[in-house]
Amino acid sequence: MNPFRTPLDPPPKARPLSLRPQRRPDLTIEQILEWCDAFHAQFGRWPMCIDGARGLPDTTWSAVNTCLNRGLRGLKPGSSLAKLLFVHRGRRHKGSLPRLTPALILKWADDHHTRTGKWPNQYSGPVMAAPGENWSAINAALEVGTRGLPGDSSIAQLLAAKRGVRNHMALPPLTIQQILKWADEYHKRTGDWPHKDTGPITRKPAETWLAVETALSKGKRGLPGGSSLAQLLKSERGVRNIADLPCLQHWEILLWADAYHERTGRWPTPKSGPIPEARGETWSRVNTALVDGLRGLPGGDSLARFLHRRRNVPNKHGRPRLSKKQILHWLDEHRRRTGEWPTKASGAIGGADGQTWGAVNHVLGRGSRGLSGKSSLAQLLAESRGVPNKSVLPSLTHEKILEWADAHHTRTGRWPTILSGSVVGVPNETWLAINAALRTGNRGLPGGDTLARLLAKHRGKRNHLALPPLTIRKILAWADAHHARVGTWPQIKSGSIPEAPGQTWAAVDMALQVGVRGLPGGDSLARLLTRARGVRNRNAPPRLSIAQINRWVRAHYRRTGRWPKRSDGPIPNTQGETWSAVATALSTGLRGLTSGTSLTRVVEACQNSRPRS
Repeated sequence: MNPFRTPLDPPPKARPLSLRPQRRPDLTIEQILEWCDAFHAQFGRWPMCIDGARGLPDTTWSAVNTCLNRGLRGLKPGSSLAKLLFVHRGRRHKGSLPRLTPALILKWADDHHTRTGKWPNQYSGPVMAAPGENWSAINAALEVGTRGLPGDSSIAQLLAAKRGVRNHMALPPLTIQQILKWADEYHKRTGDWPHKDTGPITRKPAETWLAVETALSKGKRGLPGGSSLAQLLKSERGVRNIADLPCLQHWEILLWADAYHERTGRWPTPKSGPIPEARGETWSRVNTALVDGLRGLPGGDSLARFLHRRRNVPNKHGRPRLSKKQILHWLDEHRRRTGEWPTKASGAIGGADGQTWGAVNHVLGRGSRGLSGKSSLAQLLAESRGVPNKSVLPSLTHEKILEWADAHHTRTGRWPTILSGSVVGVPNETWLAINAALRTGNRGLPGGDTLARLLAKHRGKRNHLALPPLTIRKILAWADAHHARVGTWPQIKSGSIPEAPGQTWAAVDMALQVGVRGLPGGDSLARLLTRARGVRNRNAPPRLSIAQINRWVRAHYRRTGRWPKRSDGPIPNTQGETWSAVATALSTGLRGLTSGTSLTRVVEACQNSRPRS
């Protein structure tokens, strides 16, 4: 009972049945993936929870993510929109990134330096030794302290501390006299004064003119700030500053244009380059000043309009108006002269004073020069001359698509996919467009289907979105067969599995990691083979000890008569160890060893401890 009601209050009204919340229909993984594909086709990216209801019929992406997470509306719990896109569409899931360690980052940095001769920074792009990683994300994790890192660091600081690499964020102070000395040396060597885009400073490989410009403007490295390289050179060396140019006069521009015409026989354009009569001026800057109203000019003009008004120079941007009647006359003349109808790529229009078919097609679509727009040469020919328009595609049926698919299979031995390109023998048709029509319901099709599902239903083609479940026993049986056949254990790059047509070792590894197709997840092919078959895992090699390495060194000496070096290759009877890997572990402190030593020092210790004869 409501304690705030009185006996005189009317009883509360019952809620009409029509206003009570109705049970929402169940969802399926395939339906959500179809919505994701439609969103990607429309917006060029995959959906996120913050996208609201964009691209959805009667729900939101946040609600879909909640259903996947909690197991609502017929779905299994424990998933998310990001995990679903990662498993079925290969979109990287940022919420399940592996942990990082400084030693692992240094290992990748050493590999980058070996490959390129340079140490990486946050702008070096993808990490070549770790697919899916990039140096920008690693730098962010070092700074913020995510993915198992303590934070308050960076790639530059880590490399400076562990590899002695110069940290550009801790550069020495600058002085005005030093900058002017570098500028004078540059001018003496090249005849020009430097600017911020000139690049590195000669004999100062770690310094650039852009860094000097930044320090001058922002007041870094001991400078007061509020200046620039151009302002400094103007005040101290009298160099022209393009950011502080003198005012222009119309009569002055006309004098320069007349001199250009007298010298070349042509009138200048914005692409005509420098103006010899005005040192430092270019026709591009003059045109910009006329258009934007800079340097004392009123603006709203251009070099072409100015010369047309003052010197009667033809302005190609001031073309006369067009009409459909005029364009049809040109079309008929082209057909009479060449025997074919023109297209937008047919070049110049004969007898039309510099007009081109591409420009006419453009104005037909955009709607300028007296035309209403939203048309094209193809549409105009279809409407007025009955010429078939290739952009208007005919209706489709399932029977017709299956007939084309059978022909494709007969010709190539494979069923078509959305990546199979054009449909041979059918003009203007592609398998990608057919799949889009099947999915969205265009061109007479009901929609809600795909090319893969159509072929799976009517031709028995394997659909990768409906793969059979996997078991650990089955995977190990395939691995044993692979080892018996080729003599090595499979890896994710080992390709297809002959014992399971359509399966690949990369797909098996993905299922083990993510936990799909009946597997629990959190595993990998390498870890499974290490655990079940004792195969060495290159990503998690066993720990080493100095005593163990000493035994290998002495055994190498007894076997070969010389002491081992880094380049001596594999170590016998060690399940995949190499002298190069041992040397790296000794120098970097990996695999349970202490850093600061080397293979050479271990060999010297063994030599000193060896009894002399």
